[in-house]
This record gives sequence, C-alpha cells and structure tokens, in this order.
Amino acid sequence: MRIREINVTPVAFRDPPLLNAAGVHEPWALRTIVEVVTDEELTGLGETYGDLDHLVRVRAAAEALIGHDVYGGNAMYATVAGLVGADVVTDLHGLTGTSSRAKTVDRIFSPFEVACLDIRGKAADRPVVDLLGGRVRDAVPYSAYLFYKWAGHPGAPDDGFGAALDPEGVVEQARLLIGAYGFRSIKLKGGVFPPDQEVEAIRALRAAFPEHPLRLDPNAVWSVETSIRVGRELDGVLEYLEDPTEGIEGMARVAAEVPMPLATNMCVVTPEHIPPAVRQGAIGVLLTDHHYWGGLVRSAHIATLCETFGIELSMHSNSHLGISLAAMTHLAAATPAVTHACDTHTPWQDGQDVVAPGALRFVDGAVPVPDGPGLGVELDRDALAIMNEQYEKCGVRSRDDTTYMRSIDPSFSARRPRC
Repeated sequence: MRIREINVTPVAFRDPPLLNAAGVHEPWALRTIVEVVTDEELTGLGETYGDLDHLVRVRAAAEALIGHDVYGGNAMYATVAGLVGADVVTDLHGLTGTSSRAKTVDRIFSPFEVACLDIRGKAADRPVVDLLGGRVRDAVPYSAYLFYKWAGHPGAPDDGFGAALDPEGVVEQARLLIGAYGFRSIKLKGGVFPPDQEVEAIRALRAAFPEHPLRLDPNAVWSVETSIRVGRELDGVLEYLEDPTEGIEGMARVAAEVPMPLATNMCVVTPEHIPPAVRQGAIGVLLTDHHYWGGLVRSAHIATLCETFGIELSMHSNSHLGISLAAMTHLAAATPAVTHACDTHTPWQDGQDVVAPGALRFVDGAVPVPDGPGLGVELDRDALAIMNEQYEKCGVRSRDDTTYMRSIDPSFSARRPRC
C-alpha cells in the first residue's frame, strides 16, 4: 500500500497568555496537520509543530515520501534523514532542550509515521495501541497543567480562565481544571517568579489538594544551588522536580543532593543523551514526546531502554490539538513504563480542535483509548479550513514567547540561570 498524496496544512488557534521561563504565549498557537492518502484510498493523520522553518521542511518531506510503502518506516526515515542533510531546526522559545540534526530528523519524520500507523490500523481494523504491542491500560491519566497567566492578552478582553499571578490564583486555576476534567495530579509551570514565591504556590496547592501528586517545572532557569535549596525545601511535597537547572551535568549535581526524582524534557532529548544521563544519575523520570523523539515506535523503543535503566516515564506536552492527544494516548496506553500522569495542554485550547467531537474525552482526569481503528479520530474539515484561514491572517509564523514578552515588558530577560 503506497502513499499517493500528502496534504500539509498549517493552522492557528487562539492561545491564552500563559507565562513561562521564555516569556509568554502569543495570542495564536501554530500547528501543522499532515494527511497521508494511499493508493487504496485510506487516509491517516499526523500533527506537528507549526513554526515556518519546520513547516518548510515538512512540506519538502511530504513531496519526497510520495510513492513510499506505508509499512516501510525505515525507508521513510532514511528519506527524511537524507532530505534534512546537515540542517538543524532550532526553537525560538528554547523550552524543549538543545537542537541537533538527529532531533530535526525525528521531529520532521514523526507526523508521517503517526499518519502511516493510523492507516495501518485502519487497514487491519485495529487501533494503533494494538500495533504498539497492545494496551496495558484502557485509559491514560493526564495532569492538571497549571500556568501563571494574565487575565487576558494586553489590549484584549479577559479570557474565561482568569488571572493566576499568586498562590491564590494558582489554586483557583487548579480548582477550575480539576472541576472540569477530574485531574488527579497537578503540574505547575514555574520559572516565572522568584523561587520562593513558586514554593509558596506549591505549598498552597498541597494544602488545597492533599492527595494530588504535585510537580514543579521551572524550565532550567535556576542555578544548581537554588535548585538544591528548593528541592530540599519541598521534601515530601513534590512527586518530582522537573528541569530545575540546565544540562545533564547540572541536573546530576542537583539529583545527588535533593530527596525527590528529577524529571526532564530538556537535557535528555535524543538517544545520544541517555548514556551520559544514566552514568551521571541525572534523572529519575524522562518526559518523552513523540513529536521530537521520532514518532510512536521510536518512542516505544526509548521507553524500553529507560525501563532497563530504572528511569520512569511521563509525557511532555506543547500546545497541541486532538490528533496529538490521540497519538499520545495510544502510545501511553501501550507503554508499561509510563507510571506518571502525562502532560497535556488540551484544556487551554478551550474546545478548539481539528478532530470531530466525540472520539476524545476526559473521564476522571484520564482519556480512554479512542474507539475505532487507527487513531480513532476523524478530521473535521470545516474546523481545519477555519484554522487554516486563521493561520493565513494571524501574522504569526514562529512561536516566539520572548519577543512577545519584550513587546510588553522591554526589560524581560530569558537568560539562564536567572537565580
């Protein structure tokens, strides 16, 4: 069964002003939707980043993959690798760690691999989770992903989520998301305010939600010394501390001095990072992300490798739509080593999506594996057309949290470490 056609559609959807170490989310988030069509009229869906440098390469890969067998993942990967050559795509926000050629190949290949798995599942009348070894859980738990945020973008009306700029606001945001989705664990995106203020917010969350596991992620803006101090202060409070400082060496120094595991989606982002991280004892939890680990099958291989070395797994999330949520759910449902609730930005998309409603839902904070073959989701073409039109009109072509923040606060600095 061969690829006859690939449609690549950039989309934009509204994003709240979510604060982070790099700055603040712009009013529009970008994604790219990939639709692979075979010579047997089966179609498969993939989703990836929307930044222009990445989009250009995804479009080039789409042309190069015409005629490939949808079962030939290795040949497709080799084609993408040859197309990339020595190129390296770098994120402006810097929140997913270092960039490299290998990571560039993986992130370009990923949406095509997911789409071909969707097709293969449809051809076999089986869900993607079965192609990954079969389910070990029927529903995948996700965490309430909290952000410090303004009430609305400057010059725009307040959004429905409200402001969260102090511990009380963070707790109220948690009540909102947990009330709507039933989440049973909580993650706070830190690196925004001084560490002591974020420690206060975590303690307020512990008081309000005494049974919910808690995580804090300052995106590597703390020094080793600050990371150790905060880790010790939150002994017995955090499930894990995510990327408190930069680099494998820095993380290893912190890991040796704090009581909780350290997690990362920044210092271990390609297979070549795993050996030094293991040797130095830098991490206890890896947040995988199939979007830049090369798709679902390659992510499953990484999961097995991590399990071998006693590294636990969760999943990282960027602003995403339902195709990504479906793919994440199938992968986590088939991966025994995923022992922590996964991250998701889904609540922040506030119902905006390119997949038809009904296939994806949250039940007590978890997403049941979608029914139906393949990914189990279908494209909502009207919604896709609207989001594509929004992309054409919004003027945003690459996510740049720092420049947007500096347009509001010229004194803002994204340097690391900051404290």
